[in-house]
Amino acid sequence: MKALIRRLSAAIVIVALGALPVRAQQPLDRSKIPPPGKAPELRVPTWTKATLANGIELFVSEKHNLPLVSFSLLVMGGANQFEAANRRGVASLTASMMSEGTTTRDGEALSNALQLLGTSVNVGIGSESGSLGFVSTTAKFAPTLDILADMLRHSTFPAPALERLRAQRLVQLNASKAQPGAVASRVFPKILYGTDHPFGQIVTEDTLKAITRDDVVAFHKAYFQPGRATIVVVGDITPAAAKAAVEKALAGWPAGGSKPAFAYPALPPKPPTTIYLVDKPGAAQSTFAIGITGPPRSTADYYAIEVMNTLLGGMFQSRLNANIREEKGLSYGVSSMFSFGKGPGPFRAGGDIISAKSDVALIEFMKELRGIQGSRPVTDEEIETSKASLVQSLPGMFGSVTSIGSAIGQLWLQGLPDDYYQQYGAKIGAVTKADMVRVAKQHIDLDHLAIVIVGDRATIEGPLKATGIAPIVVLDIEGNTVK
Repeated sequence: MKALIRRLSAAIVIVALGALPVRAQQPLDRSKIPPPGKAPELRVPTWTKATLANGIELFVSEKHNLPLVSFSLLVMGGANQFEAANRRGVASLTASMMSEGTTTRDGEALSNALQLLGTSVNVGIGSESGSLGFVSTTAKFAPTLDILADMLRHSTFPAPALERLRAQRLVQLNASKAQPGAVASRVFPKILYGTDHPFGQIVTEDTLKAITRDDVVAFHKAYFQPGRATIVVVGDITPAAAKAAVEKALAGWPAGGSKPAFAYPALPPKPPTTIYLVDKPGAAQSTFAIGITGPPRSTADYYAIEVMNTLLGGMFQSRLNANIREEKGLSYGVSSMFSFGKGPGPFRAGGDIISAKSDVALIEFMKELRGIQGSRPVTDEEIETSKASLVQSLPGMFGSVTSIGSAIGQLWLQGLPDDYYQQYGAKIGAVTKADMVRVAKQHIDLDHLAIVIVGDRATIEGPLKATGIAPIVVLDIEGNTVK
C-alpha cells in the first residue's frame, strides 16, 4: 500500500511539473565577464544631537524597521595614550575584567542576567579609542543599559579573575610565537617606530606579569571619564526616549576628564631600506610585512591615498594581488593598507608567500611599489575601478543598527564633519592620476622601507640576498638582532 502511495505521489509531481511552462535556455558565454549590476544607492541616515547632564554628547539615529537598538559608549584615546610602556596590556585586561563582577553581581550573575535579556555587553580598548556597547531588542534596552552602567561604574576587578586572565594571555602570547603572521605583526611596528614610541610598544611577558590589580583599578578610574566620551544610540527608539533612558542609567557618573591631545613623540630616523629576516626554521611559508610610517587620518592626502592604495593592494583585483596571486601563484592573497588614525599609523603591504618563492615575491612586491609611483602608468579603467570600489562600498556601512552606530562614531572619533559621507563620493571622484602618483611617491618612500620577512632562514636568506634589493639583518622572534 505504501509503495503504491509513493508511486502515485511521484506521478502527481511529474504531472504537475509537466504542466509548468518551460523557459528556453539562453546560451551562456563563459568567455565574457558578466556586466556589473546596478550600483547600490547611498542613503545616509540622519541623527540628532543632545548633551547629557554630565556633558556627554548623545547621538541618536532612528531606524524602526526592526525592534532592535544599538548602544555604544565611545571613549577618545586608548592604550597609546593611557598605558605605561612597562604595563602594556593593562587596557585589554581592564576591558575583560569589567565582565568579571560588580558590587551587585558576580561574574556568573552578570552573565546570567545578560543571557536572560538575550544579549551581551562588549568592552574593548584599542590603541586610540575604546568602547562599551550592546545590541538589544527595544523592550530590553533599558535593563541592558542598566547592566552596562553597573559594569562601567561598579566593576570590582576580583584578584582571582586577574590571575586567570593573565594566565590565558601568557599562553596566547607564547602560542603566537609559533605563528609567522603573529610574529611579523609584533616585529614590524618595533622596527618602524622603536620601543620609545607608543606605536612600537607591544605586550610582552614582562609587561603582563608586572600588572597588578591596583594597576587595573587605576587605569579604569583614569580612562573611563565623561569628558572624553560620547554615546551613539541607533534603532527602534526616539531621541527623547533614548536620552531619558541614558540619563537615568548614568545619573551617578559625574562630569570629569578631557580628551587626550594625541601628542605623539617625534618619529625615529628612517634607516635605508633593509630586509629584516626573522628566522622560523622549517616554515612552509614566508610572511611579508613591507612598509613605512604613514600620515594621520587628518592628512589632506587622505582621499588620494585611498584611491591609490585601493589600486595597489586594497581590493581583490588590485595590482599586487593580480600579480603575486593570480599571475604568479605565489600566495593565496596579498594586500596593502594605510592604518589611518590620530597618529602616524603605518603603511603595510604583504601576505603569506610560498617559502621557496620568497625571492621572486620580493622582486614582484618592489616592482609593483615602483609601478604605482609612475613606472607603470595608471590606466583610465584602473582609476575608475578603484574609485567605484570605494564609493560602492559606502552604502554597506548603513545596513544595520550596529554599522550605522559605528559610522556615526567614526565621525566623532576622527573629528570629521557631519556631511562627510555625503561628500565622500565627490572627494574620491576628484582624485586624478597625478594625485595617485604624487601620494605614492610621498608616502611610500622606496629608499627607506622596512621589509620584514618571517621564514626559514636556511632556505630563503641566500636567494633574498641574491636579489640585491637591500641588505639583510637577521632578527629573533622578539625583533632583536641576532649576532
